[in-house]
Amino acid sequence: MQTTILLITLVLMAATLALILRAVLATDGPPPSDTAPKTRIRLLWTLVVFGVVLSVATLREWPHTSAGSDSMVVNITSGQWWWETDTTEIPLGQQVEFHVTSDDVNHGLGIYDPDMRLVVQVQAMPTYTNKVVHTFDQPGTYQILCMEFCGIAHHDMAYEFDVVEENS
Repeated sequence: MQTTILLITLVLMAATLALILRAVLATDGPPPSDTAPKTRIRLLWTLVVFGVVLSVATLREWPHTSAGSDSMVVNITSGQWWWETDTTEIPLGQQVEFHVTSDDVNHGLGIYDPDMRLVVQVQAMPTYTNKVVHTFDQPGTYQILCMEFCGIAHHDMAYEFDVVEENS
């Protein structure tokens, strides 16, 4: 997915550059000075190189990609107004691939750390399983809360699980 996004970005940047070059090198209008076209082209290439470097530097691993073969899979199902998982303990530092779905309506799954900071979010949808990958780096009790209004008892839609240090 990451490579696809990078390629799309580069293609769009090339198309934009082609349009800008066409406009800059247009023959309509008064004749430019001898150095103007070279200066404009140098400026455009500087912008293109800067854009490519910025694009590559800011692309991060997406959490919505498949996890490695050594990851733990946690299945989460939602419904009005509950969450259900197949585990209540996750080892600290273990890469986890959450498989998230819903039995009824759309729900927004948000996982909050012990300080109630959002660490992961993904949509829970009926008849579809979304995947999100996360590695927990802080032990404690994490909460799953619904982030999309799903009915009258939406505020009660909470679930907890623990991230625990493994005993050596």
